[in-house]
Amino acid sequence: MKTYKQVFSELDRAALIPFFVVGDPDFDTSLEIIKGAIDAGADILELGIPFSDPIADGPTIQKADIRAIKSGMNVARALEFIKQIKNYKDIPIGLLMYYNLIYQYGTGKFFEDFHKAGVNSVLVADLSIDDGDEIIGSAASAGLDTVFMVTPNTAPDRIKLIVSKTTGFIYTVSVLGVTGSRDNLSGTIEDLIGDLKKLTSVPVCVGFGISKPEHAAAVARAGADGVIIGSKIVGLIEKNLNNKTEMIVEISAFLTQVMDAISR
Repeated sequence: MKTYKQVFSELDRAALIPFFVVGDPDFDTSLEIIKGAIDAGADILELGIPFSDPIADGPTIQKADIRAIKSGMNVARALEFIKQIKNYKDIPIGLLMYYNLIYQYGTGKFFEDFHKAGVNSVLVADLSIDDGDEIIGSAASAGLDTVFMVTPNTAPDRIKLIVSKTTGFIYTVSVLGVTGSRDNLSGTIEDLIGDLKKLTSVPVCVGFGISKPEHAAAVARAGADGVIIGSKIVGLIEKNLNNKTEMIVEISAFLTQVMDAISR
């Protein structure tokens, strides 16, 4: 199974990391979208298992969760979904999800089963670093990396704590607020990336609000090791619900533009 370390060590640019809600708008279409993203050059995948109360997400991803749940996606089907992705290509996969789903499944069993399916890490959006020990031991035992979030208003002492408990990559939030496309990125992101780089050799990846190729290029120039793009892509799914062929074409074309921007 390909690791984060292998991917980041092989690249001479920022990694392209698209986010998808698994099963949006349905199992088969979602799988074809993600295969198209891989073919367009995605280096790592960030996947969300749909949840009824995704408090870190804005309206775009909330609606994607609803579509996926209505289509029948759940934790058990997500496990099968990920196995099919890994059969297509051995690409690192991070999950971004909510603790209720893990707890209900059984924390230790969740990490073991999803690591066997091909998952590299799990970021629990509603679990603060203060409660990180709820998952760190189980994740390590299963062979998973840990990923935690740092935001523009995270205090320096908490950043040090987060860095000390992160083995996969630092998920660096570029703006205040929930997920969603933005016209402009925060002016603090370059300083935040620089501060993190002084504290850790773990890769620093930036997400939330990145919706244009020029955003991705700016984040890459600021020193990010990876660029995470979610709401923009999920919005293209919503825009083309009545034309699934066009949906896949538009997402692949957008990711190709982003790849060109971060490769310059």
